[in-house]
Order: sequence, then C-alpha cells, then structure tokens
Amino acid sequence: MKIELKKDAKYAMLVPTSMGTRITPEDGQPVHTSSTFKMQATSAETNVASVSSFLGLPVKVLTAFVKGSPLARFIKDNLGSRHMDYEAKEVDQGSPWGYRHQINVADSGYGVRGPRVHNDRAGEVGRTLSADDFDLERIFGQEGVQIIHISGLVGALSPETGKFCLELARAAKKHGTRISFDLNYRASFWENREKELRDIFTEIAGISDILVGNEEDFQLCLGLEGPEAGGKDIASKIDNFKDMINRAKKEYPNTSVFANTLREVVDTNTHKWGAIMWAGDDWHVIEPRAITVLDRIGGGDGFVGGLLYAILQGWETEKWVQFGWANGALVTSLLTDYSQPINEDQIWAIWEGKARVKR
Repeated sequence: MKIELKKDAKYAMLVPTSMGTRITPEDGQPVHTSSTFKMQATSAETNVASVSSFLGLPVKVLTAFVKGSPLARFIKDNLGSRHMDYEAKEVDQGSPWGYRHQINVADSGYGVRGPRVHNDRAGEVGRTLSADDFDLERIFGQEGVQIIHISGLVGALSPETGKFCLELARAAKKHGTRISFDLNYRASFWENREKELRDIFTEIAGISDILVGNEEDFQLCLGLEGPEAGGKDIASKIDNFKDMINRAKKEYPNTSVFANTLREVVDTNTHKWGAIMWAGDDWHVIEPRAITVLDRIGGGDGFVGGLLYAILQGWETEKWVQFGWANGALVTSLLTDYSQPINEDQIWAIWEGKARVKR
C-alpha cells in the first residue's frame, strides 16, 4: 500500500503543539525525595516529529511563546538543536500571574515503584493557540506540507485549541496534506467537556488518513467498544483490538491506516511492547516483546513518529509498524522523551534484536 504525498512540499511534517518543560529527578528517584533535577523542553507532538527531523526530513512546529521568557528561549534553542523550524505567536506574560509555559514534573519510577507525572499547566500559553495566529493558506497552499500530525492533547487543552486543531485539519484536507491524528485521551482534560470534545475529535477523525491510539483511546475519545485497558497477557487481547479497529473502519471509512500500540507493564523497567496496524486490506501485528525501559515517557510518541517517518519514506507497509515499534523502544532507552537516532540503522538494529557492540 502507498499513501500519496503532496509533491514539492517544503515540509515533510507539520506539528501544532504547546511547548513546555519537563523536570525529572536524577537517578530514577521520586520527586518528593529529590533536590537535583534535569530539565528538558518537551511536547508530545515534537516528540513524534523528532525522528524525522533527526533523520534529515524538514519539520515545522506551530506553537506559542511567552514573550521575553528565558524558558521560551530555552525551548527555541532546543527546537533548533532538533533541526526543526518553528512559527509562533509571542504572547505578553501580562503579570507574574499571567501566561507561562507548562511544567511536567516526572518521577520515572524504578522497579516495582511506578512512574508518576504531575502536570502543572496553570496559565499555559499554548491554551491560547488559534488559527488566526497563522497564515494557513501560505503554510498549506504555498509552502506545502506532506503530513500534519495532530494530537488529542492539543485538541483538548481549551475550547480555543480544539477549534485550532479542527481548522488546521480542514485546511490540510483542502490542500491535499495527509492528516495523522493521535487521539491521546487525558481524563482530566475531558472532565465536563465530553460532548464538546467528542464532536471535535469525531470530525477530525473523519477526515484523517492515519488514526492512532493506545489500548483505550479509541474507546474513550470516539466511543468505540473495545477491550479493557491494562492488565496482564495483553497478547491474548489482540483479536479484541482487531474487532475494535474493524468498528473504527466502519465509522471512519476515509481513513487508510489504523494503528494501536500494545503495552503490558511487568515492572517499571520491563515492558512487553507490541503494536497492531491495519493498512489497505492487511493486518500487521507485532506480538508484545520484552523491552528494558529506562524511562517510559515518550515511547508511544516514538511509535507514531517512526510510523510516520516510514510512510514519508515510501517504504513497504509492513516496515511502517516495525520502524514505529523499534523507534518507540529506542525512546524508552533515553532520558529525553524523544528519539535522537544517529541513523536509520540504529533503529533497525533494535527491531532485529541486535544489541551487541558495533565498532
């Protein structure tokens, strides 16, 4: 199967996002017992795009920055180091109690102690994102984009960002840009907003070419019946996930690719990692395989990023899910929550199980 991509586009991938910082204790320690932390610039959507930018494809980020903020400068410099272009509105902080960039405070966990993430998003500047901030006709019609990747995290941030993502999807569809939509359900974002967000997510899903979720996203975002999330022996539920995707195919017949990650947590540092994808008329299943996890944050984004990179490269279909699986596994071995491969071979070696030293 091939996905026809826009020719002569300036950008392989475009991601709308709300950038922030993540702070993590050193040495896998809990937040409340730690005094030394590492800080990185982060967002789920730039996590997805990083494998493409590090492997040489042109990527653009649409976002918002707090004007004059040193954290905004930190984030801009990080995007530059990831070889990403960005376009952003600059928003005045307003006061010490005004806008800022969101903070994720993350305990990565260790062994039997599970990870814990505390989201501090009060005053988040990304919640103001609007289609009026950007010239969509220039971006999609003149510059050109092959794939736009939209995340449900951004879509659910605020009523404004929901409309923003919807208008981006409509503009992309108008200009022949392929749409990737990762549902990314978060219960706290959806509280008391179920009808509003269900309507937005359903419309975006209806015009998406690639639809991605984890064990429960299709159920919670789109209302599709599916297997219970979590628990043990996830491999035994693969037929149930196929049934769920078959229901999604009937609801969203214009979508060409449906993908679902599979994760069984043995302990914090040992996961069984798998994936299932339907593309064209074929199923592609990766039975869950044990991987060693340094930090799980970003693994799902890594899967999507690898999948989209493979599609952009025009590879045969079975390689899409393989490269996605391997890139997700790579991310879980890194302290950053995004992939930084030296080359494609590094990722393929993970798929092939080649962990011996290479000299």
